[in-house]
Amino acid sequence: MKKRVGIEALAVAVPRRYVDIEDLARARGVDPAKFTAGLGAKEMAVNDPGEDSVSLAATAAARLIQQQSVDTSKIGMLVVGTETGVDHSKPIASHVHGLLKLPRSMRTFDSQHACYGGTAGLMAAVEWIASGAGAGRTALVVCTDIARYGLKTAGEPTQGGGAVALLVSETPDLLAMDVGLNGVCTSDVYDFWRPVGRREALVDGHYSITCYLDAMAGAYRGWRQRAMEQGLVRWDSKLPSEQLSRILYHVPFCKMARKAHAQVRLCDLEDATASGPTTPEARDEAAKSQASYDAQVAKSLGLNARVGNVYTASLYLALAGQLHAEGAALANQRIGLLSYGSGCCAEFYSGVVGEKAAERMARADLDSVLAKRERVSVEEYERLMNLPYDAPEAIAPEPGTFRLAEIVEHRRKYAGA
Repeated sequence: MKKRVGIEALAVAVPRRYVDIEDLARARGVDPAKFTAGLGAKEMAVNDPGEDSVSLAATAAARLIQQQSVDTSKIGMLVVGTETGVDHSKPIASHVHGLLKLPRSMRTFDSQHACYGGTAGLMAAVEWIASGAGAGRTALVVCTDIARYGLKTAGEPTQGGGAVALLVSETPDLLAMDVGLNGVCTSDVYDFWRPVGRREALVDGHYSITCYLDAMAGAYRGWRQRAMEQGLVRWDSKLPSEQLSRILYHVPFCKMARKAHAQVRLCDLEDATASGPTTPEARDEAAKSQASYDAQVAKSLGLNARVGNVYTASLYLALAGQLHAEGAALANQRIGLLSYGSGCCAEFYSGVVGEKAAERMARADLDSVLAKRERVSVEEYERLMNLPYDAPEAIAPEPGTFRLAEIVEHRRKYAGA
């Protein structure tokens, strides 16, 4: 009998401060609608140097363990997906392992491929368990990142930061994965990159969107072929993509999910053999269906709109938002997920929402996580952005959280939890 493997539970950590996106727009002399309607943003997380990718990852993981009563003695793998590493050699996973005092008899490593790194780690964990190599143990996958482009840059309103921790096991209360049905697509492109030594990323914005949509189309078609072979979707009165209850996307900014969903629908409309729009113009118009977007995508974006870009964690922030909003309603229904990492690699996969999804999400207490944040002025946001990365302010960490306290001879010391 095939093992049921997937995500048992999750937890989220975000910076303790944020700036209102309309405040930022007005400070930059921009019509707020350009950021709210144009990007789909409402708020933007603001990190200070003490809230680095390690402290966010450790906070999310500690929160998951505490909220979900995780037996840490049964964790056999810890993977951290990130593109905000703090050392060329020592992985974030080792820091998290030490801060959480996890068992020594476990595998730990980081996974890097731009925003795809978290999904790469998740697939490694799922396949490790599904293969039997895990011998009944669980895996902890943490996606952690800080999206930073700099003050008064084109990418400024799409910044953000945070972490999502995922418990992967044979008790997939949140999402039972369709193991082996993944579709993938990769190519060597320079759409987004961050050279060694730079804090801010470099991005070819329009080209990156093109790369995202192109790779996603290849990944989706690969998944669709395998799903049709398994009888999970078919060509009938509904498009194959419409036979998924919801589709979640990598979200560098919320409006990107609308573009991505139109591209997935266009793949089906272009490939339909029996019926459907017959001209390119008609297919393009049908792909942009507002009704389809509202039904399958819109409710997943609530958290992303209030946190901003979280690179590897953005898809899983969307998953958290979707199940927070509709966990009970989606029980036993299949959803699709699309991960994209610049450079580039895309992966489309699917899974069935668990019957205990709503219960698990209630324990994650996401409303409280957001409500505890402090709204800051644009002036305070700019001050925090200008602080040196290696000199964190002496701020006591809040209960249950970690902070970078100091860096001494390149050794990072953390306080909290």
